[in-house]
Amino acid sequence: MAMFLYRLGRVSFHKRHWFLLLWAAVLAVAVFGAVKAPAAPEQSMSLPGTESQKAYDLLDQRFPNSGSSNGATARLVFVAPHGQKITAAGNKAAIEHTVREIADGSQVKSALDPFTTHSVSKDGTTAYAVINYAKANSDLTDATTSALKGAAQDARDAGLTVEIGGDALSQMATPGSTEGIGVAVAAVVLLITFGSIVAAGLPLITALLGIGTGVAVITAVASTIGFSSTTTTLALMIGLAVGIDYALFILSRYRSERAEGRDPQEAAGRAVGTAGSAVVFAGLTVIIALVGLSVVGLSFLTKMGLAAAFTVLVAVLIALTLLPALIGYAPNAVLPRSVRKKAEKDKGSESGRTPADGARTPEKPSPSTRWARFVIRRPLLVLLFGVVALGTCAVPALDLQLGNPGDESKPTSTTERRAYDDLSNAFGPGFNGPLTIVVDARNSDDPKAAATTVADDLKATHGVVSVTEPRFNKAGDTAMFTATPSTAPSSTKTKNLVHTIRDEADDIKASTGADMLVSGSTAVNIDMADKVTGAILPYLAVVVGLAFLLLMVVFRSVLVPLKAALGFVLSVCAAFGVIVAVFQWGWLADLLGVQTVGPISSMMPIFLIGVVFGLAMDYEVFLVTRMREAYVHGERPGQAIITGLRHSGRIVVAAAVIMMSVFAGFIGLSDSTIKMAGLGLASAVFFDAFLVRMTVVPALLALLGDKAWWLPGWLGKVLPNVDVEGEKLNRLKPVPAAAIHEAEQEPGRV
Repeated sequence: MAMFLYRLGRVSFHKRHWFLLLWAAVLAVAVFGAVKAPAAPEQSMSLPGTESQKAYDLLDQRFPNSGSSNGATARLVFVAPHGQKITAAGNKAAIEHTVREIADGSQVKSALDPFTTHSVSKDGTTAYAVINYAKANSDLTDATTSALKGAAQDARDAGLTVEIGGDALSQMATPGSTEGIGVAVAAVVLLITFGSIVAAGLPLITALLGIGTGVAVITAVASTIGFSSTTTTLALMIGLAVGIDYALFILSRYRSERAEGRDPQEAAGRAVGTAGSAVVFAGLTVIIALVGLSVVGLSFLTKMGLAAAFTVLVAVLIALTLLPALIGYAPNAVLPRSVRKKAEKDKGSESGRTPADGARTPEKPSPSTRWARFVIRRPLLVLLFGVVALGTCAVPALDLQLGNPGDESKPTSTTERRAYDDLSNAFGPGFNGPLTIVVDARNSDDPKAAATTVADDLKATHGVVSVTEPRFNKAGDTAMFTATPSTAPSSTKTKNLVHTIRDEADDIKASTGADMLVSGSTAVNIDMADKVTGAILPYLAVVVGLAFLLLMVVFRSVLVPLKAALGFVLSVCAAFGVIVAVFQWGWLADLLGVQTVGPISSMMPIFLIGVVFGLAMDYEVFLVTRMREAYVHGERPGQAIITGLRHSGRIVVAAAVIMMSVFAGFIGLSDSTIKMAGLGLASAVFFDAFLVRMTVVPALLALLGDKAWWLPGWLGKVLPNVDVEGEKLNRLKPVPAAAIHEAEQEPGRV
């Protein structure tokens, strides 16, 4: 592989015009396809195999015109002035006028008057009107949402307190500003790391081109293969991360090769042949993690994983071809300023090579070198420190409780949160999470009696405060009604209540012949949490198992891949600990703007594992391949660790700081789930890069010594030797660039 990539790097450098035109054409075609493609459909939430999904499917069959569509819903909550009743003539007239005003909207499917639907609290202070729209919230026009807000304001002008709940005004968080801050931080870090504006800009340019191309292709084919408008969310995040990482590593290796006196084209070839091999395998591990999301069994998550995996593939291809091509336009400009100044004094060199960057003069040990020497002097102490620190941070994760935070987790400054609180105060905490009960009495001798039996049992169930009258379909064989819990939707007691009701289904069937199913948003969230929890271990087994085999091929070792997997588990558990401590226990909640603590989003474990696994394996491959390369080329284990950290430590630190900055930017958003993801990812990157890869890994390798690279003889014969270290390249006699094209001069050379 190293030889193939070496030749690819040289060709890309030499034929840079063609490669630049090729990628420009690919981007242009992708953008054209994205612009011309029909709009992507809205992502429908589906939980195959769960009871809540079976209930929804049954409702679609038996109640086809029930209005349970995917359209948006708004719930206007009206609260009377202090000392007044909502049913007073003036207040009632204002509410009815508001509902009629909204009902005239072109996208409104129905507007239910609270006085005809009996949606008034017992104390007579609060009422709510339900507005159903024909379109999903993302498809509502500005005129529609403005009309909703305007009607609410009219009611406020009449003296009422009005808040708007539901999803009609909910918009997907747009982290554009935070991404901009992350890119700005990345530029500063790259500039400090490389000491060159051009070198700092190249990773950003290639990363942005990569996600631009990837997202454009995904958008172009979205309607054809069923991707939704939200599929690209994960692709954007991962594409930016790996795009910068991969370019960082190859560019850093190019500078190292130039420092050893090689001409630009040879340095580009060797950088792609060695660092590019690491990029290929790092990319494969990320792709495995993302494609492995299909194990969970959630279609929208599978599609997000596939889209992100494609973006990673594009990032790898760009790093291997476009990056060396761009380097070819300014081969010296990517070098440190001090080296370029020194080159100007040595222009007498016929080859055009830049003198070694300190190759012939003693260098002051870098921080990475000093740290490496400290680690190999006290490996056991450093290892214990890293493991204990990670274990301590992971302790809160033992109390992890999954759920799906709703409007109750939003800031009190939002109208959705205030509507939630008003309804909770007036109708009880369980009103915001009612349970939909579906009774399939097709096999029952007396469907009405069966439905009555179910309703009576529910009324007698502890934790249920009210049950509506059964509503039958036209055939009269299926009934549905609503049961309101006494506790909040995210409460553990509500979860236990759902399981208690479901446990009674067998007795109901035995006595009446009818099937009882429990659904509704609260039940859906519970089912999703259970489904994700059950998928975590299979997902880890598949992803870590495949990555273990891949890393055995890369490092030709059994213990190094095992160490990599265990280190990843430690960093993820520590990140979970941070999330639980902040969002579930409330530690530092005020400082981070978390206004309500409660269960952790059910998608967070899988999401965090998938993203962090990819980044962790990036850092592992980048760092340890350089150590392996030094070891294979004859250095002792301890010296190989120093060499690896000297060359790659600074790059891993820079990549980690960039990713932490990007992810930390999401903490400032108001959406609880995005805030949670930002903190979790930033914490995980910190733990994995600094405590695992830069601390635990070198300490453990120092303790293992030569045994770290042990591989059974029979296994060595079975595993392919891909030569990631570029051992074959050391036997090459480099071809001078002048011999390829004597007359061609690299334009833009500094």
